[in-house]
Amino acid sequence: MSTPVLATAAGREGWEAIVEDPAGAVIASDFDGTLSPLVEDPAMSRAADGALDALARLARSVGQVAIVTGRPALVATELSGVSGHPGLGRLVVLGHYGLERWEASTGAVTSDPVPPGVAVARERLPGLLQEAGLPDAFVEDKGSSLAVHTRRLPEPLPAWEALRAPLTELAESTDLRLEPGNLVLELRPPGIDKGVAMRRLVESTEARSVLYAGDDLGDLAAFRALDDLRGEGLHAVLVAARSGGSSELADAADIVVDDPAGVVTVLTALSDAIATR
Repeated sequence: MSTPVLATAAGREGWEAIVEDPAGAVIASDFDGTLSPLVEDPAMSRAADGALDALARLARSVGQVAIVTGRPALVATELSGVSGHPGLGRLVVLGHYGLERWEASTGAVTSDPVPPGVAVARERLPGLLQEAGLPDAFVEDKGSSLAVHTRRLPEPLPAWEALRAPLTELAESTDLRLEPGNLVLELRPPGIDKGVAMRRLVESTEARSVLYAGDDLGDLAAFRALDDLRGEGLHAVLVAARSGGSSELADAADIVVDDPAGVVTVLTALSDAIATR
């Protein structure tokens, strides 16, 4: 399999660094829209064909393989099917944007404390949606954050736009942060995002290189953190899937693919390059 098109010099250097020194590399990916096709019902998400096998093949050579997601760690673990998958015994799942960490080697989840503002927002949210005339917006309660999805509504984008201001006010009044995504608005504890999660992962593994794949605005924090770490000597490859509809993410990427199948192609090409180095 040929090397994917790397649009930047930094991306090409990152790819070469991973191939030449896989033991010093971290391979990390978002789940929804990146390893899994986007679906209307979040509970129906499943890993794309070949995604777990591609990760497992990389796991034989690289220092660490991880899934970084806004989902609760155990939910992502169950939906993705990684638990017990051959070759993924050292996988970690960073759930709730890094607030939780699941280790495949132990099956245990560790978590930072959930701030009290989440419980307050949980109580207020139904009334807010009723007042906005959108009581049927789907609320995904992640325990440490609350995601309001408009994808199932008759007019998803106008509903998303109508909810942004009142949800911003709710976030400010409960010391939370509103994070916009693809037809989703999430109330999240401050200081928790995929950029923070990736910085912690790089530090804990002493990684010298990273490949990170994502599809949505929530992945932009990871892209920015890794780009900053390039200035400190880290090599990185940033992969964007267009499935999430984020042009900003695609503009910041070294490799752009259409969908999770494209991400699988990139991961497979990388494992092929490592195997033949």
